[in-house]
Amino acid sequence: MKKLLFLVVLSVGFLSHAQYQRFVYEYKFAIDSTAKDNVETELMNLDIAPKGSKFYSNSYHEADSLMHAFIEKQVKSGNNDFSLKGIGYTGKLRYSVEKSYPDYAVSFINSIGNEEYLVQDSRVPQWKILSDKDKIGNFSVQKAVCDFLGRRWTAWFTTEVPIQDGPYKFHGLPGLIVKIEDQSHAHIFELKGVKKLDKAQEWVSGKDKKRYNPLINVDENKFKKVYTEYLQDPMKGLRQMLNNGKIVEMRDDNGKVIDTNKMLRDDEKRVKEKLKKENNILELDLLK
Repeated sequence: MKKLLFLVVLSVGFLSHAQYQRFVYEYKFAIDSTAKDNVETELMNLDIAPKGSKFYSNSYHEADSLMHAFIEKQVKSGNNDFSLKGIGYTGKLRYSVEKSYPDYAVSFINSIGNEEYLVQDSRVPQWKILSDKDKIGNFSVQKAVCDFLGRRWTAWFTTEVPIQDGPYKFHGLPGLIVKIEDQSHAHIFELKGVKKLDKAQEWVSGKDKKRYNPLINVDENKFKKVYTEYLQDPMKGLRQMLNNGKIVEMRDDNGKVIDTNKMLRDDEKRVKEKLKKENNILELDLLK
């Protein structure tokens, strides 16, 4: 895993006055309940600005930025025949979570199949703050619990950082969430570093990102329905594109025409096997 060389733990006084900050969390997760020892790790950024926050994968963001810069450079040079080999995506988590201040309205941007969705999520964690206190890193923290997203969560927050925010969709405690984990210990977010940002580094909403197809706006209930249908038929979107003539012909790296029906069958088998193993996702209520 990449070393956090650029991160420093800043003083409490500085944190309370800085408007632009990046909180980097280590996210450990095991999404296959039959292989709980197979724990994956990803660094996630929580970027804070006066307008709100954005939570996203650091690795995916870097790879995505590199790819867009490469494409723009090739297009400007007049080269429309180029390969993206060598600019493979790193990181497994391609979603982002945006919260607006001061209402903390949550916008969740994620892909299902060939479509990208903007989910306006109105669910709010209902916290119970406990008297337990501890120390995590340089921060004095206090314990809180809640039932949210189909799981029981334990959080440790600090009032030394007076931001009522945290990783993913978690917020609403009287201070920043330093660590949070579910009861089964399958999903754990822990703060590992803080970096000061300047205004020029203020996060850009995923709603404004250039894309071929527009975002599909849904609420959390509609998103659950779409996700359930995807689990049942993960190749539906691609099949519709082929039937509607949006994909006329596909070729492999050697220029040979691909048998799309065989490709669909092979991909469907592969994707369904993969989805079977994703039985312990963070939002467990999506599977119920």
